[in-house]
Amino acid sequence: MVFWLRVLMVAQVALLARRHLQLLESDERSRLAGLVAKSKGRPRRNLSANEREEMLRLVKKLEPGEFGRGAFSQFRGGATGRRK
Repeated sequence: MVFWLRVLMVAQVALLARRHLQLLESDERSRLAGLVAKSKGRPRRNLSANEREEMLRLVKKLEPGEFGRGAFSQFRGGATGRRK
């Protein structure tokens, strides 16, 4: 039973990530992927200041706060954490 709950949570977070990625245009998604690959996990070292600024602008379009709240709610059993 626990295994399938984990599978379901991963699937829900993956769908949530997809919805947020669709907030970017196709060329923006490609550019973001390119910047992430070029950074090799070290953006301050491997990206120029302009590239880091561009990456930040693109990530902000993904609504990271909303994504984080949505993902967190999946791990809390679907509860939003908000009181009525």
